[in-house]
Amino acid sequence: MDFSVNEITKQVAVTAKEFAEKNIRPHIMEWDERQEFPVQVFKEMGKLGLMGVLVPEKYGGSGLSYFEYSAIIQEIAQVDGSIGLSLAAHNSLCTGHILSFGNEVQKETYLPKLASAEYIGAWGLTEPGTGSDAGNMQCVAVRDGDDWVINGTKTWITHGKTGDVAVVMCRTGAPHTRNNSTAFIVPRGTAGFKSGKKENKLGMRASETAEMIFEDCRVPDSARMGEVGEGFIQAMKVLDGGRISIAALSLGIAKGAFTASVNYAKERHQFGKPIAEFQGISFKLADMATEIKAAELLIDHACDIKSRNENVTQASAIAKYFASEVAVKVATDAVQIFGGYGYTKDFPVEKFYRDSKLCTIGEGTSEIQKLVIAREVFKQ
Repeated sequence: MDFSVNEITKQVAVTAKEFAEKNIRPHIMEWDERQEFPVQVFKEMGKLGLMGVLVPEKYGGSGLSYFEYSAIIQEIAQVDGSIGLSLAAHNSLCTGHILSFGNEVQKETYLPKLASAEYIGAWGLTEPGTGSDAGNMQCVAVRDGDDWVINGTKTWITHGKTGDVAVVMCRTGAPHTRNNSTAFIVPRGTAGFKSGKKENKLGMRASETAEMIFEDCRVPDSARMGEVGEGFIQAMKVLDGGRISIAALSLGIAKGAFTASVNYAKERHQFGKPIAEFQGISFKLADMATEIKAAELLIDHACDIKSRNENVTQASAIAKYFASEVAVKVATDAVQIFGGYGYTKDFPVEKFYRDSKLCTIGEGTSEIQKLVIAREVFKQ
């Protein structure tokens, strides 16, 4: 594996960083306080190619690798984790699912609009009663002639209210049986498809999270992706790649909290000298730097495997598990370094602290990652 950063990755990282500084940083707390999902920002990112990072150019995307994708998310998340989260969900989940498992007509119909951000994408797997237990989904699709009729509710869905198109996993077989779910593409405006409650969250508040409700929602069989019964298998493969993006999101949050802590430690004076000179502070920063570098290497390792189209299940789970836990630890230590100021919204680390926790939950909790890792270990 080559650990050097190529010029393309450097260039896209600079583009993402400059965009974030100009278009996101001035509005961070405004969006956070109002829990506002800034759709126009994503439209602007679409113009830069950031909303179709992995989509081939023939479908209107940027055609870049996971290394560039990781770099983009990190740069955005260093400024605002919630914007980084929505960027990751759009690219990895909805867009990524159609890219990986859609037929040619589906790809030509949806990928150009998703890559340009004409469409914002949503992806529905989780339900009120089935989080990690996705095999027991209660959102059901029943065949009716040339159509399917969907009934049920999806919850904790990024862009569940604003998304223009959703990929939805529905149970098409008996509960707790193999191959019992199927994926469908459901555009907003389809009769029987509506949004429900928008969640009032601890962190990631500018990333919209809401219910999607389906009541006798009729879609044609042409909306089905792949064969009947392949939905869960598809979803797990989509999550393999998505976990790399959440690892990158975690790393960006950790880097943002770390940078703020270093700057503060150099500027804040106590007992006649910068607090950076006190061992208690400098050792915290040393631990933070070490864990960030380790997370970075694990993510690069997963990106390398993914870019070679090899099985990335274990590597992505390891990267996601470790990086997300690092994000929480680094953000926690950052608040401690800032002391009382770290507990206020006048300084950036309290938001990194709030945002970081989601990384240990979304796209599979840390506990689920351990199960995935252990399962892969025993396979070997």
